[in-house]
Amino acid sequence: MSCALFTAFPTADGKQVLEIQLNAERSLNALSLEMIELIEPQLRAAQTDDSIVAVILTSAGEKAFCAGGDVVSLYRAIAAGDGAAAGTAYFTREYQLDYLIHCYTKPIICWASGIVMGGGMGLMNGCSHRVVTQTSHLAMPEVTIGLYPDVGGSWFLNRMPGRTGLFLGLTGNPIYSADALFLGLADRFIDADKYGLMVDALQQADWSGDAALTVTRVLRQLEQQSEAVRRKDAPIQAHYDFIQRITDQDSVTELLNAMAKLQSDDPWIQRSKRAITQGSPLSVHLIAEQLKRTRHLSLSEVFAAELVLSTQCCMHTEFAEGVRALLVDKDGKPDWMFKSVESVDPKVVEQFFTSPWEHNPLTTL
Repeated sequence: MSCALFTAFPTADGKQVLEIQLNAERSLNALSLEMIELIEPQLRAAQTDDSIVAVILTSAGEKAFCAGGDVVSLYRAIAAGDGAAAGTAYFTREYQLDYLIHCYTKPIICWASGIVMGGGMGLMNGCSHRVVTQTSHLAMPEVTIGLYPDVGGSWFLNRMPGRTGLFLGLTGNPIYSADALFLGLADRFIDADKYGLMVDALQQADWSGDAALTVTRVLRQLEQQSEAVRRKDAPIQAHYDFIQRITDQDSVTELLNAMAKLQSDDPWIQRSKRAITQGSPLSVHLIAEQLKRTRHLSLSEVFAAELVLSTQCCMHTEFAEGVRALLVDKDGKPDWMFKSVESVDPKVVEQFFTSPWEHNPLTTL
């Protein structure tokens, strides 16, 4: 069975809606290189096919849209001494696909139901119509595996309200549907049970006018019909003022010290404190520095910069150790390169931002 399935739904007026389904339910639809290599040419072909009016990006099963990139395969390549080549190959293809989605000329509906993390966030965020449901659970938890929020995270975290992007990058806190809408990560809330109704409505729609507007009308109606099951909890929005205060520091080290000193019975704040202290101290510095360096870059420049940092992560030990501890041996005891945020060597941080090639493979995006 293919890890990506493609179905063309005929419309009443003779057009087609292309459904692309991630099909790796056992791995929570982790985005593999094989998936990427199947999806990208289909998207490029659909973009020039006049019969295709819109694309749906969805997944197999109900648990996850996409739980992230296939980092276990990267871990094995790093362990075999092939980290630089494998990292460059995987991340180049992944970011090319993400960039294509961001710049796509036809509407793409992302049905982001269930878990959406890491690589799944990269697929989702470029789509023109991003749908969350009552089961949506978004996050960028890369700090826990010695990485940083890539796949365009340097772009969309920097464009969230205030400093919420920095805070969420450092903590990996979960983002549910109401907060996804507040942060600008999603466009519509629709009942998870209405996927079939959405496909039917798209098939019956009039596609003689603007395709993006046609999709918007279909989703708007379904959103209005979903009010009864709409999730209202929005802890990130509720803690917005707290996030602004705690991140208003001169350095990331001072930010973490402020978190450490904080006394609170609030479970959400307590969870945030645990996440920061358990994550990689080196990643904490990489996340803050990457967001600072990319704040005013174009989208293509962001992906080129991320390719440098991601490849460097595959050339150092921190990322592999994080994946080992969390996903391979699952002992939950990563041996981080630095034991505290204060002890991280700035010279080591700078190495991660040094291009390993004379010509960046993504400078032609």
